[in-house]
Amino acid sequence: MKIRPVILCGGAGTRLWPKGSKHQAKQFIDFGGWTLINKTFERIKNNIYDYPIISTNAKYIKEVKKSLKKSKIKKFKIVLEPAKKNTAPAILTSALIKDIPNNQPLMYFTADHLIENPNKLNREINKNKSNLDNKNVFIFGIKPTNPSSEYGYFLTKKDKKNINKVIRFIEKPKPAKAKQVIKKKGYWNSGMFFLRKDSIINNFKKFQPKTYKNCLASVHKSKYRNNIYYLNKSSFIKSIEKSFDYAILEKTKNINAIKLDISWSDLGSWKEICKMYGKNKSKYFKKKNVFYRPWGSYTNLYNGKNFLMKELYVKSKGILSLQKHFHRSEHWLVTQGKPKITLNKKVFYKKVNEATFIPLGAIHRIENPFKKPVKIIEAQLGSILKETDIVRYQDIYGRIK
Repeated sequence: MKIRPVILCGGAGTRLWPKGSKHQAKQFIDFGGWTLINKTFERIKNNIYDYPIISTNAKYIKEVKKSLKKSKIKKFKIVLEPAKKNTAPAILTSALIKDIPNNQPLMYFTADHLIENPNKLNREINKNKSNLDNKNVFIFGIKPTNPSSEYGYFLTKKDKKNINKVIRFIEKPKPAKAKQVIKKKGYWNSGMFFLRKDSIINNFKKFQPKTYKNCLASVHKSKYRNNIYYLNKSSFIKSIEKSFDYAILEKTKNINAIKLDISWSDLGSWKEICKMYGKNKSKYFKKKNVFYRPWGSYTNLYNGKNFLMKELYVKSKGILSLQKHFHRSEHWLVTQGKPKITLNKKVFYKKVNEATFIPLGAIHRIENPFKKPVKIIEAQLGSILKETDIVRYQDIYGRIK
């Protein structure tokens, strides 16, 4: 039996955008000829998988259909949620649709993860298919590259069958605690799940019986047309709004882990997005987009919808003007050197891999007092992303009129 991929596509991506701004959900953002949802669809074009099920809501249905067409996926089913209830009801309802057999292996992906080596992931999924039973859940751990506070972690121990049993979850620890967790061989919790349909049913019946009853009713009363299940609203909204982690994983003892050493990110912050552009800048580099200034140069890497990605190069002793912007905020990630940064009344230094946020209207400056050049990946966010949106207060190069 082939594995059925289920793609959870309900996230709003609000962490990335200033409050109150009209924003795109992260999975649909064009990062330069590609989106995270299309990367997810490409990942399941593998002979271990059957056709996909996409769990989403009415707000995203047009974008989902557009992405399916772009990825040339013709066979699919969509489960349409009438309200946002987090991942537990989404996982359950997508498993309960009638064309899925009870012992069907289901692989749950989120639509907004970037995975650079999907073949390695798919091999591990296929290898562990025989270990699934009617109670257990497999989660996926990513070997940490740094003590990040943006992800949850888990610890494991080997059982008699040489399977990694999860013994503890650690929810988004502070950097010092994260370092200790990594020393104990803790892995990032990726939010991907692999389990059988009967395991989902058994776990929900045992730990979330009310949600099981209401989700089952919402599927049974659903309307089906043009490959879309329109879940029954009156039943669905009675489900408890909980993540799968809180609803099931915190309660069951039957959790195993598949550990992966691959390049993975949920691109959940502009720091992570800056890292991604820094890593892949050669793909975005165009000579015509390099602009020289007295302090060094900047390169426009990609101009997206309400964001602009740049690389700044600040030569030794180079000093940008003390300035502010009316229409944009900025995220900076240092990729080389040790810049001296002024942010309103604070002055501080940043090292490689450290990030700084420049709020809208904040007075700021970058200086390079050292011999080694400074490089910074900059994400500008706002309605106007032009050099005209600069108000200079001080400038050693005489550019204040």
